[in-house]
Amino acid sequence: MNNWNLDKLYPSFESEKFKADLEKMDEVIERLNDFKGQFDPNGGNLENYLKTLIEYFVVNGTLGAFCSLSKATDATNKDAIKYLNTLSNKYSEITEAVTLANKWITGLDIEKLAEENEFYKEHYFFLKEIKEKDQYTLDEQTELLLSKLDQTGATAWSDLHGLLTSTLDVEIELNGEKKVITLPEVRNLAHDKDPNVRKTAFEAEIKAYEKIEKTIAYSLNSIKGQVNTINEARGYDSPISKTLADSRMSKETLDALLNGIREYLPYFRKYLRRKAEMLGHENGLPFYDLFAPIGSADKVFTIEEAQDYVLKNFGSFSPKLREVAERAFNENWIDYSPKKGKRGGAFCSNIQPIKQSRIMHNFTGSFSGVLTLAHELGHAYHGDCIFDESILNTRYTMPVAETASILCETIVMKNALIDAANEEKTFLLESSLQDITQVAVDILSRYIFEETVFDKRKDSILSPEELKEIMIEAQKESYGDGLDEDTLHPYMWINKGHYYIPSLSFYNFPYAFGALFGRGLYSQYLLNKEEFLPKYDNLLKETGKKSVEDVARLADIDVTDISFWRSSLDQVKEDIELFLELTENYEK
Repeated sequence: MNNWNLDKLYPSFESEKFKADLEKMDEVIERLNDFKGQFDPNGGNLENYLKTLIEYFVVNGTLGAFCSLSKATDATNKDAIKYLNTLSNKYSEITEAVTLANKWITGLDIEKLAEENEFYKEHYFFLKEIKEKDQYTLDEQTELLLSKLDQTGATAWSDLHGLLTSTLDVEIELNGEKKVITLPEVRNLAHDKDPNVRKTAFEAEIKAYEKIEKTIAYSLNSIKGQVNTINEARGYDSPISKTLADSRMSKETLDALLNGIREYLPYFRKYLRRKAEMLGHENGLPFYDLFAPIGSADKVFTIEEAQDYVLKNFGSFSPKLREVAERAFNENWIDYSPKKGKRGGAFCSNIQPIKQSRIMHNFTGSFSGVLTLAHELGHAYHGDCIFDESILNTRYTMPVAETASILCETIVMKNALIDAANEEKTFLLESSLQDITQVAVDILSRYIFEETVFDKRKDSILSPEELKEIMIEAQKESYGDGLDEDTLHPYMWINKGHYYIPSLSFYNFPYAFGALFGRGLYSQYLLNKEEFLPKYDNLLKETGKKSVEDVARLADIDVTDISFWRSSLDQVKEDIELFLELTENYEK
């Protein structure tokens, strides 16, 4: 079955179960609002409040998952759109009560409460984080107003971006035949082995963006403008300060990570220039050839073959990892194929109330698609490690979110390289370098772009031309002479949906963190496999209850030290040097 099954959530929007949960949500909201003015200064009814909040998150998480997943595969699904708006409005109904409760919790002696009560001890980190973030919380009436305004503000602009990009028609001529395809389909052609197809697809993609550039520019300006305004009102120094606080990550860690990547840019550029030479280019690699396949491994995987391949490799790591993947395949957790109205890319949604995940893919049979499948199953494994936790302890942050996914990619890639002959090894190694270049070099360009946009948006609205210029300059700074400056991608700010999530600014550096942190963990696994596995599962379990730095310490890693990032980047450097060696006498 190529489509996911959502029946574990609800059979349909018309089902009695769905309607019952909507009614239950209203009842839970009413009980939460009843706490207003009833907060015991000694914390006497704190346990009752937290248990009611847990009820809210469970029913909201179930309803929200069904609505958002339904919309992900059909951007025009009217019921999904309608009920997502309903849920957003319902959340605003508890904003005042939650804000008042948070102020109340801030005044409690949670250390003393945790010493006396196991339930409070279990939720100590959740309570402690509320106290720490109180300085950025506005009064309850302002919080309520912001929550309501957001639905017709940044969230609405974000929805518009999703609608326009998921329904965008791309006109293209291939093999003398004119056709209209979706954006994910034309993006997938970047992996085609025919250079003419790759270039034609790139040009068609660029031309398609021209139709929506003004509207999407308004979306981006509106979202970033709102984020700037609210962050300033809350007292954050900058958008990145807010993101780091939400990520439970220090600026020291971010600086160590980004400085490490910058140090190793010359090696990435060597790889890109060699790839350019292999494809017959003299002035660096054109953007449209970033994902061009190199080597002789032309295998196209069926979905069943991709599943078998992943299971075999996961089994070599741990039985538990394989079991989670088997469940995902057997219980239809995955929506595989591209189609009109389906959003691009891939994601995994952990759904704690049903202790399952759902994975959206746009699988076309490439080895890269197999790696993406492994990546998303890593997220599902992470979910499996936290599903027995209280739902209040399951919100892990962006940087550690990529830990399990990258480790799963690494498992598949390392095993594939061991089994491969030289020509296939070249293909696999280059595929791996493609991916790490994206999550290091391209991510750096995205970070630079977003930082610049936030800064410039303080003073003015940015035109499509200005956004394109900022994007090009960010790519030049990151890729340098590795790419041909005449064929960069000015519209990546439209393509990447991460820029349009109002509550998640800078959803870029976490991928770099995850990629390099995951490699560091894999090195530890190789040193002592039996000791590593329980430590690894515990690390994932604790991600909802610790800072990034404290999570890393569970694996004896100091992420504030640039030497750790250098050690992970040295592994990438070794792969680049092997690639250069294997391709020294390559003939096109």
